[in-house]
Amino acid sequence: MDVNREFSMSQTTRRQFLATSSSAVVGTSLAGTSLAGSLGKFAYAGGSDEVRVALVGCGGRGTGAVAQIFNTSGSTKLVAAADAFRGKADAALGNLRNHDAGSVDVPQDRIFTGLDGYKQAIDSDCDLVVIATPPGFKPQQFEYAVNSGKHVFMEKPVATDAPGIRRVLASVQESKRRNLMVAIGLQRRHEPKYMETVKRIHDGAIGDVILSRVYWNGGGIWYRDRQPGQTEMGFQCDNWYHFNWICGDQIVEQHIHNLDVGCWVKGSYPVECNGMGGGEMRVGGDRTKSQIFDHTFCEYTFADGTKMMSQGRHLDGGWINVSEAVHGSKGTANPSGSIAGANPWRFEGRSPAGHQQEQHDLIEALVRGDIYNEGEYGAHSTFTAILGREACYSGKVLKWDELLARGRNLAPGIDDYTMDSTPPTMPGPDGQYPVPVPGKYSPFEGEKG
Repeated sequence: MDVNREFSMSQTTRRQFLATSSSAVVGTSLAGTSLAGSLGKFAYAGGSDEVRVALVGCGGRGTGAVAQIFNTSGSTKLVAAADAFRGKADAALGNLRNHDAGSVDVPQDRIFTGLDGYKQAIDSDCDLVVIATPPGFKPQQFEYAVNSGKHVFMEKPVATDAPGIRRVLASVQESKRRNLMVAIGLQRRHEPKYMETVKRIHDGAIGDVILSRVYWNGGGIWYRDRQPGQTEMGFQCDNWYHFNWICGDQIVEQHIHNLDVGCWVKGSYPVECNGMGGGEMRVGGDRTKSQIFDHTFCEYTFADGTKMMSQGRHLDGGWINVSEAVHGSKGTANPSGSIAGANPWRFEGRSPAGHQQEQHDLIEALVRGDIYNEGEYGAHSTFTAILGREACYSGKVLKWDELLARGRNLAPGIDDYTMDSTPPTMPGPDGQYPVPVPGKYSPFEGEKG
């Protein structure tokens, strides 16, 4: 699962990677697609073709994304880093220097910490900003990067609530006006096996799509004990996956990948959702440690009445399944590479790992001057997950349009948060964090529950 992914490339240098990776795959997943704004060779700062990168969020995924950028055929250099915690920034830079020391140029005065350190990193002499922070912080960081005229690679999900999605969508429009690259870490869209299968589905290989089933059923997740002297904000930021305002719950943080594939296959987004879930097993059921659910089930409905069924779960010892399945009027499909029925087919080509391929595609296109923008589907797929979460939390049938317009703000004033601020979620007198109660929880701003 992405959230537990450790930086595993520190012992593989860029030279070793490129020596065993065919340059023929670079750009594979964008071949034949329509890229907006072919501008020719893009001139970076100082007239150089070197792509200068700032990293915002120095956890495993941010570190991995920068290492994968180093692995591309482009000339790239990391010039700034920011994280809420200095130790994480130092660890990330150490791993990246082990991976490719020549591509890291981050002196001490370009390492920024705290919840506002992202501004200084983005203000550095960089061309591309990698945003890999917990999703609750991404809307304002993305907005700042776009308003600063920087290209962006942003990990999924891009927000945790409806106000955040609206903010991201507004920034996407601004990025298009400025002709900025926006890449989103939904890496399955860059894997040839997925791309070819979805194309065949769209071309009618299984007839009309009637139903899709999507799953992210995994094991448990990490938890970090409270440290002496740690503020409540520091504790929650360190354990961000356990708090709704900052992570969005499992359905948003991880299951978004499968929901994105289901919507990609359908070619549209759902108009409503109902769902159910709970959190009986989360961190041993100890609500002094976590407030998110550990299982959800959703029924999404599209405008034509067809359905997408969703299962998301964290349960050690349970059924592990991370996949998608599509049922059509003439057959079925596994979007990761096979079709059965009237037009049977199996993908037999080469399909590089998506996390690496998305960076090949990004850097190759950026250097070439082909600016593409994945921001809208990144926001809409994130909101699909938010819609499901709020349906599970409330126990109500929720409409896409109404929730997007009126959905509650999980973190009012988040732009001004510091490590000494009071988080929007606080434990009660019994030390337990509030957990949404279906039937009582309201998904709408200004309503109690």
